[in-house]
Amino acid sequence: MTRLLLLIIFLSAISRATPATVIYLNNKEYSGKELRFFKYSDVVTKNEIPAFSLKVDTEGHSKKEITVKHTTYVFCDFGIYRGMLFLEPDKTIELLMPPLREKSFADEKNPFFDPVEFWFSTGSGNNLTDKISHFDAQLNRLTDKFFNQLYFRQSEKAFDSIASYLDQNFDFKNSETLYLHKKLKLKSIETDVLRLDASKNGELMSSVDRNFHLHPAFIELFDKLYTNKLSLEIKSAQTNKIYKAVSASNTALLIEFIKNNYRLNGTIVELALLKMLHDAYYSGDFPQNTIIKILDSDVFASNSDKYIRDISLNVLKKLKFLRKGSRAPAICLKNTDGQEVRTNENNGKFKYLIFADIEMMVCREHLKYLRKIEEKYQKYIKIYIILRKTGLIEMKMFLDKQDIPGVHLVDENGKYIEKYKVRSFPVCFLLNEDHEVVFRQTKAPLDGFEQQFEVLLRSGKYQN
Repeated sequence: MTRLLLLIIFLSAISRATPATVIYLNNKEYSGKELRFFKYSDVVTKNEIPAFSLKVDTEGHSKKEITVKHTTYVFCDFGIYRGMLFLEPDKTIELLMPPLREKSFADEKNPFFDPVEFWFSTGSGNNLTDKISHFDAQLNRLTDKFFNQLYFRQSEKAFDSIASYLDQNFDFKNSETLYLHKKLKLKSIETDVLRLDASKNGELMSSVDRNFHLHPAFIELFDKLYTNKLSLEIKSAQTNKIYKAVSASNTALLIEFIKNNYRLNGTIVELALLKMLHDAYYSGDFPQNTIIKILDSDVFASNSDKYIRDISLNVLKKLKFLRKGSRAPAICLKNTDGQEVRTNENNGKFKYLIFADIEMMVCREHLKYLRKIEEKYQKYIKIYIILRKTGLIEMKMFLDKQDIPGVHLVDENGKYIEKYKVRSFPVCFLLNEDHEVVFRQTKAPLDGFEQQFEVLLRSGKYQN
């Protein structure tokens, strides 16, 4: 009995010692909504990882306790907005929500729609997020005021006056997060204004602790300094050296180049290289297979630092996803008649997957043209249309009236649209009988799929 009592006391003490952040809101306008907050997986891929959700009841109330070990940046997309927030251990945050404004029809259909970003305000007005919001507002006001001097005249004097004003009015030395935020935001503007070479920022970037790598100010400067750098380097005097290093998977030379040219040391060296390799893969300037080989090598896959191993694995997974020859995720959805269908069933045919939104006229025209493709290639291809959920009655009426061929699947909650990273419609994939990707980029029905498929058939590579 005594041991049990001691165990209960011990567990209770551990529970109290665990820092918990409490978040709540009270806004009737958001009744019945679910606010899903995310964080980034890493500074290179920026995959969105679920952090927590706030489910608002019918009275507009919501409350959540979250375990937070260190200051963490999270964000939430809702309506036309992206709300940004810093979580701190053992703090209570009351979220003050803006007037709700849903996306318009045009916003919903625009693949390039960018949400309106803002820092959440809190009930106390003295939260970490509030202080950063206030600083950013002042910084934006000053850069707008002196825009011509800064960006046209490249006035170092104008920049110094802004930096001096902010130093005097925002003493952040008691908070590492606020201090680094101020330092990085100013350095980002200085880099633009004075056209600073990336090497001029090497000491600062090398000094930033990895716990700050996912904060927006660091991500902004990191992207500004290292985006597409390998492609830019091969257009300079370093052309042969860098291209040959990538082609030969010479990671040692690349690391040495980054250390010397960008004045970096420590973890940031490998992070910068991962960013450059990630961008180089999509640039078309380098052999993609050799970039995959570099990321698969012991330099990254067996790196002594788990932090670097994990990020390199994230990059590798992203680059390999839906790559030619890779196995595509199986889709399991109900069709428009309510029957469950799986796309990975082997029927000995190619699978032509088309993600579509029938509220868009362009999608309707592409889907109508499928009749011709079905007539011509039904011996070789089975068509699957994955439909973004809109009005189910209108959807079925269009499909039936136009006699659209294929299996019609409805992605109720957008799970597979998200999994296949579909941002605009239509998007198409051609898979073989084993559910493996056939083309790097599959054409849509009206954009030349027939010609693309004819070349494949004539090659004799695939015998279905």
